[in-house]
Amino acid sequence: MDREREVAVLFADVSGSTKLYETEGDKVALEAIARCIEVLRQATGSGGGRVVKTIGDEVMAVFPSPDAAATAAANMQGGIEALPPVGTTKLAVRIGFHCGPVLQRENDIFGDTVNMAARLVEQSGKGQIITSSETADRLGALFRSFKRPLYAIHVKGKAEEVVLCEIIWRHSDDMTMSVSSRSPAKPDALALRLQYRGREILLRRNSDSISLGRDAGCSLVVSNDRASRKHCIVERRQDKFVVVDQSTNGTYVTIDGNTEILLQRDEIRLGKRGWIVLGQPRDDSQDAVEYSCD
Repeated sequence: MDREREVAVLFADVSGSTKLYETEGDKVALEAIARCIEVLRQATGSGGGRVVKTIGDEVMAVFPSPDAAATAAANMQGGIEALPPVGTTKLAVRIGFHCGPVLQRENDIFGDTVNMAARLVEQSGKGQIITSSETADRLGALFRSFKRPLYAIHVKGKAEEVVLCEIIWRHSDDMTMSVSSRSPAKPDALALRLQYRGREILLRRNSDSISLGRDAGCSLVVSNDRASRKHCIVERRQDKFVVVDQSTNGTYVTIDGNTEILLQRDEIRLGKRGWIVLGQPRDDSQDAVEYSCD
């Protein structure tokens, strides 16, 4: 029999696992992911929560309150960060949580709150904890000074935009703590320019993304037989631009002044200037997409 109750639903997704399988092999990767999952489980239990299920390298957990979820999320980030690199790969975790009513059926949970939490973890970057402003407003006094308003997103099925907040779990030199009484901060007026064969595309808003690939429906069609139909996307997240690989042959990214990086079902933050090549190294291709961030 279904039972409705109110909880905080949290998703924690280990980032970097795809690269790990390819560089270190299945056995090493499985063991490393298992260690990460155990860290997430322990943080869930010590925070008064329960792991509902694991889905590959992702954990879904429930907590009795937003404070409990925020505490566990911070412990998860700290625990994963403390793990040593595996070969050349440093694993990280992306976390999103949301509080609201759920339907419980046996040991599983369902409902809009679950869907929202899953949407929030998609908005999170490596090492980030993202929640909704609605949930952030319900945090206790201890956490109110550790939340940072971000930006609003459109969520399918929602009439109004959902404003995101980041929970700051550590201090850094380039991070300014926000006062909870401030209105949601608007992203800076940054723009990313992509240039390819005389064509230029501009990306400004957080709600937009640019798709690259062979398919005629892509925002930027790249005529390259090594490119997948829908090869990768470039999107804005708060004050940064990220390229996310969705291809068969991988996306090669060169940030000016750095070594070329191969993404395979992974993502990377773009620097001020560089090049994106679909399916093959830049030296082997005549189809490099040049980008610059203004």
